[in-house]
Amino acid sequence: MKWCQIATISLIVFLSSPSDAKQIAITFDDAPLSGSHLMAGKEKTKLIINHLKDNKVSDALFFVTTGNIHTESDIHRLQAYTDAGFHLAHHSHNHISANKVDTQVYLDDFDTSHAMLQKYQGVLKFHRHPYLHYGQSVNKREAIATHLKRKGYQLGYVTVDNYDWYINAKLVNAQASGLQVDYEKLGQLYVDALWASIEFYDSLAQKHLKRSPKHVLLLHENEVAALYLDKLIQHIRAKGWEIISPQHAYTDPIAARYDAKSSTFNKQGRVASILHSSGVDTAELRHESENTDYIDQLFAQYHVFK
Repeated sequence: MKWCQIATISLIVFLSSPSDAKQIAITFDDAPLSGSHLMAGKEKTKLIINHLKDNKVSDALFFVTTGNIHTESDIHRLQAYTDAGFHLAHHSHNHISANKVDTQVYLDDFDTSHAMLQKYQGVLKFHRHPYLHYGQSVNKREAIATHLKRKGYQLGYVTVDNYDWYINAKLVNAQASGLQVDYEKLGQLYVDALWASIEFYDSLAQKHLKRSPKHVLLLHENEVAALYLDKLIQHIRAKGWEIISPQHAYTDPIAARYDAKSSTFNKQGRVASILHSSGVDTAELRHESENTDYIDQLFAQYHVFK
């Protein structure tokens, strides 16, 4: 083989190396969510841990709503995540919206959760606003940001929003109603819907930011995650993406691109927030799957229920 051919092959290998893969971190909101007639909370936690470990995901971040901690079993579930090498973070105590309560109510709730999290190992100082609501007024956003900084917290933003919570609600309600569920088709719907959201927000970033940032995927610690997280992880990797730790994702330059005065649109994640601040219309910043009617249509299209 000629030297030039070897050089060409080497260049191709270099350009397609894993270091060039798009990157995404996996995070879960609302832990520890209670179980249902479909599966107990303890079983849900075990399945999620198994999916992560079996697929060699180095880390995941579980944003804890401390008001969901009611029993010793709930405490043990959170400890199980950290014992498995994963981390916890702050998601409030009562899951209240910063848009709908007085500033001091939000800050008191934050402090309650902060105090409760001190008893756990593996807690990282990231706060994720419930509902991704940062506060409707500049004064409120500034007060919250100042309080978080004083306590040593960073914002646990997302870049990929989705309606996994609604997919889960439809499954749980269908089971309670006695409907038959085609779990294979439900798994395909789950993966397809979430992958569409990932592609959508990454395309927005590439179009307007001219690059693919280190993404942060929003999931919930729910039944569909316990059932299909492995399929989702495998699909993401099959598409050439790398799954990274949330700590690494939060080193991306977009982590610094939040300003309480100008960042007025946060509920679709950090990429959408940045683009809105630069003048992109909100109609372009929300994927079509973030709509209950659209998800209902997907369930009918995939023939999930019988």
